[in-house]
Amino acid sequence: MARQAASPGRRGASRAVAGILPARLPPLALGGPALAAGFRALGRRAAASLALEIERRRPFLWLPVAMGLGILLYFAADREPALWAPLAGFAMAAGLAVILRTRPVLAAICIAFAAAFAGFAAGVWRTADIAAPMLERPRIGRMSGFVESVEARDKGARLVLLVTDIAGLPAGSRPKRVRVNTRGGTVAPGDHITATARLLPPPGPARAGGYDFGRDAFFRGLGAVGSISGKIALSPPPQARPWRLALDVAIDKARNALTERIAGVGGGQGGAVAAALVTGKRGLITEATNNDLRAAGIYHIVSISGLHMVLAAGTIFWLVRALLALSQTLALGWPVKKLAALAAMLGATAYCIFSGSDVATERSLIMTLVMLGAILVDRAALSMRNLALAAIIVLLREPDALLGPSFQMSFGAVAALIAFAERWDRRDPSQPPSLLSWPLQALWSASLGILVTTILATAATAPFGAFHFQTFNPFGLLGNAMALPFVSLCVMPAAVFGVIAYPFGLDWPAWALMGLASEIVLKVAHWVATIDHSTVTVAAFGPGVLLAFVVSLLWLTLWTTGLRWLALVPLVLGVAFAAKPERPEILIERDGSGIAVRGSDGRLAIAGRPSRFVIQQWLASDGDDRSPDDAGLRGGVACDSGACVVRTADGRSVSYARDRIAIIEDCRRADLVVTNIPWSAPCAAMLVDRMALSRDGATSLHRSPGGWRSDSSEAGSGDRPWSRRKPPAPAQPAATRTQPLPASPTDRDPDPL
Repeated sequence: MARQAASPGRRGASRAVAGILPARLPPLALGGPALAAGFRALGRRAAASLALEIERRRPFLWLPVAMGLGILLYFAADREPALWAPLAGFAMAAGLAVILRTRPVLAAICIAFAAAFAGFAAGVWRTADIAAPMLERPRIGRMSGFVESVEARDKGARLVLLVTDIAGLPAGSRPKRVRVNTRGGTVAPGDHITATARLLPPPGPARAGGYDFGRDAFFRGLGAVGSISGKIALSPPPQARPWRLALDVAIDKARNALTERIAGVGGGQGGAVAAALVTGKRGLITEATNNDLRAAGIYHIVSISGLHMVLAAGTIFWLVRALLALSQTLALGWPVKKLAALAAMLGATAYCIFSGSDVATERSLIMTLVMLGAILVDRAALSMRNLALAAIIVLLREPDALLGPSFQMSFGAVAALIAFAERWDRRDPSQPPSLLSWPLQALWSASLGILVTTILATAATAPFGAFHFQTFNPFGLLGNAMALPFVSLCVMPAAVFGVIAYPFGLDWPAWALMGLASEIVLKVAHWVATIDHSTVTVAAFGPGVLLAFVVSLLWLTLWTTGLRWLALVPLVLGVAFAAKPERPEILIERDGSGIAVRGSDGRLAIAGRPSRFVIQQWLASDGDDRSPDDAGLRGGVACDSGACVVRTADGRSVSYARDRIAIIEDCRRADLVVTNIPWSAPCAAMLVDRMALSRDGATSLHRSPGGWRSDSSEAGSGDRPWSRRKPPAPAQPAATRTQPLPASPTDRDPDPL
């Protein structure tokens, strides 16, 4: 009876709670039928939102996402897959989609699988098409080849050579193309040269989970990197130059000539930046200038990408359309807008070819051609569908681009901008007009546009910048807001006019204007860079956290209904895990030349002689803004002639041994011994030697309950065309190398000495 009497009261309380909740939310109770009814209401609302998304044809936008998943699966394979397998899967999924076309849900699932198989097949095809031998070990000897390109630098030049011979290497093991630095000698594109070079295999990551230059070099066609220190001699070529090389040489010669012209007229670093914007040659820009541009968040202006392609194509489009509109006959009888779009497409293509056809530039060209092509078929140029089509084309052509920051940042920024434009177009048109007069209204609209687009692009690209570069520029908004008007209104239009006037010899005013505007941009960058904390170093986080940010960005930009607010779930998870990344206790360079150990103060201390670049990578990944030259990096490290010893925060002893006697002694005393000497004798401590590093690459050790857990840069890389050839693991000492450490130093056996 009491239970029956209480029931009406509970129902009344439920009605009271329901009255308090907003009308748009279902009245959820803590349990019972009300909770079930609330979930049913949410389900109906989600189904209605999904139906509206389907009506707006938004599921099409997820096709490149499915392709991207297929590409990620391809790169996750531990050996090179066969091409027939993904092609068969694509044919089967596409066939099922046709058969099940009357059942939309099943057909959509089959289409998604077909897109994933297409991405996987694109990865297999791309690798097979570009595959070439990569150098397996360092070599010093005579090398000859055709000079493909020359990039002048502060000291010397950087050459890309199409190899014709390397002493001691048979043709089947010879890299097709190498990149070398030289400090002396004058060579031109197309020359066949012979010189003594020091060649190295493209290096792997500097830390586990870091940037893999070896994989990037493979897809750029580079089989080795190195330097030429001696005399460069011109030599007769063993064969005629290939036609493709002759074309590349002609373009590179023209690029070098125009670079010298622009840099000479523009003068100083302003001229160097102006030349880079037109020809893509960035070698004349000093490292100090690069640092200022990075700190100000505007380094993207010297990398020819979407901004430059859109500005160049937009200038050509406006110029051609304005000229054609001067004629009444043409304006009334011809499709002037389409003709201008066609001229802009041709101009953008020529700009891409002349600027070196870099990967990022080609990607931007594809996006621009898709947008301009939409004008030719009477479609909206700026739409999410066009962006999806551009992504599909890029992923089919260059599936490896998905792993790089350029693709991720460019498409992420454009997706955010288009999503905002879609929301803006659906705003209430009944708002009263602005009270500002014409000049003030135009200035206000332009300023607001720059501010909003910069905020959106910065927010969309920040996770990718933090993941790949471990930096965040909080004043990038200020730098972009002050610099982009000069780039948009002065620099790029002057570049178009300068290129047109260049054959007539009347180009110097354009280059002078570009140099002047670029100097202003550099002054802005330097001023922003001098502000405290203009560059914030953030600790590296894993790919799982980046995936959470990517899912959040995609979910927020590709949906248009209330479904998009579910993006908050992966966003919150990503921020939570990125705020507390797992930092390694010990970092070991890939060749064993040095280590970094986390001391009692929580900061890294350096032992040995790791390269400056590697130290910089270690500090950046740890969120440490110290310079690689900071004397404090050697604090807490005790060294003698044979070894250096560092203690971890929990008192464990880590030895970096430089000779064999030190290895024998420290194997008895230390908890961990690291050496760049090959070692096959037993060791009571955990041992990481040169042979283990040759097999595993850069190694990170994390604290675990049973000792240390090891992560290596080569773990899981398998046998892929870009992987380094690993020496076989030794039979006997393997047990000592993988021996886990005890939980604390007191659990070890007493020192036998």
